[in-house]
Amino acid sequence: MEAFTLSFLIRVQLPDRPGTLGAVASALGEIGADILSVDVVERGSGLAIDDLVVELPSGRLPDTLITAAESIEGVEVDAVRPYAGILDTHRELELVEEIAEEPKKGLEIFTEGVPKIIRAGWAIVVGPNGTGITRLTASSAAPETRMSDVPWFPLERATVLDGEEEWVPETWRELGTELAATPLGKPDRVLVVGRPGGPMFRAAEVARLAHLAGIVAVVLPD
Repeated sequence: MEAFTLSFLIRVQLPDRPGTLGAVASALGEIGADILSVDVVERGSGLAIDDLVVELPSGRLPDTLITAAESIEGVEVDAVRPYAGILDTHRELELVEEIAEEPKKGLEIFTEGVPKIIRAGWAIVVGPNGTGITRLTASSAAPETRMSDVPWFPLERATVLDGEEEWVPETWRELGTELAATPLGKPDRVLVVGRPGGPMFRAAEVARLAHLAGIVAVVLPD
C-alpha cells in the first residue's frame, strides 16, 4: 500500500553559492521529504530566496522541515504552509491564452488563475463604486469579507500592502494575511492578492505580478 503524503511550500533564504541548495535537498531527504519543484523568488547580495514544494510522509510534522533545512549553515526558513499542486512556471502564458479566447470572461478567469501563479491563497479585483470601492470579481477561495475606507485606492503602481492597517478586515489580520496589489490596466481597477499566514511578498514577486497584470490588461475589455 502506497504511503500517504502531504505537500508543503517552504520558503528558504540561503547563501547564493554552489552546493547549498543540494545540501538542503539532502537534509530534507534524510527525513523522508521529496522535493517536487524549486522556484527562485529573488537573488542578490549573496543571498537567494527559493520556494520549495516538497512531499512529506503522513505522520511527520511540518516542523521537521524547518529543522532539517536550517541544519545547513546560513539557511533560514521564512515560512512553511500546506500546498496543493506543483509549481508551474509556464502557467502565465496559458492563462493569457485562456483570457484571449474568452475576453468577456477574462476578469473572472484571471482572478481565479493568478493565485496559482503568484502562490497566493486568493485574489480579488476591485473597482470604484460612488465614493468607495466594490468587488468586481474574486477567486473561489477569496474571503467574503469586504474592504471599506481603503486609503490606497486608486492605485498607481504595484506594491505590498500593510496587512495590519485599519482598513484591513479583522479576519484577514487574524490570519496574518500578507497582501500585494497592482493596477489592472488603470488605477481604479486593482487586483489584490492575499497569503493567509504568509510568507511576505518579495519585491521580485510584486514585479512579476505587475508584469502579468500589464499583459492581461491589454487583452481585457474596458
